[in-house]
Amino acid sequence: MEDMFKPVSEKMEKTLQALQAELTTIRAGRANPAVLDKITVDYYGTPTAINQMAAVSVSEARILVIQPWDASTLGSIEKAIQTSDLGINPTNDGRLIRIVFPQLTEERRKELVKTISKYGEEGKVAVRNIRRDALDKFKAQKKAGEMTEDDLKNAETKVQKLTDSYCKKIDEVIEKKEKEIMEI
Repeated sequence: MEDMFKPVSEKMEKTLQALQAELTTIRAGRANPAVLDKITVDYYGTPTAINQMAAVSVSEARILVIQPWDASTLGSIEKAIQTSDLGINPTNDGRLIRIVFPQLTEERRKELVKTISKYGEEGKVAVRNIRRDALDKFKAQKKAGEMTEDDLKNAETKVQKLTDSYCKKIDEVIEKKEKEIMEI
């Protein structure tokens, strides 16, 4: 009986991890190499992540330094960053690229908090969809005679507890990120 909840729990955990990964790409006024994770550069006809073709490091609290292993890719990396939705202009000195993250304005912070809240809500919707799918599966098992009425009630209760637990975890992750953005 317990192993039928394992896939539900694993899917909810993956949803939480995906949300956390998404939140690391949000620019919060501090230099964080994760903001470059979604940006790919055309490297000899292949879309390649910046961190696979350059050393990315934080030199100061708000400065990210990108040093490509192949100097001929400097221009391509710079262009990819400029055309991304980061909204930051990199500076290229011929050897490496520096990205300076400006202080966030109050207005920009509020926009980011709204975006973060939206991600949180999407995460909760995904968790609820996992719950719905699991309950549908359990009801089908009951209908097929593989599960008793009591087992179905217990399964519904357990899945609801899992759902509540993951929704709470999502709220905590969102609250932490919002606090981080508002304190910068």
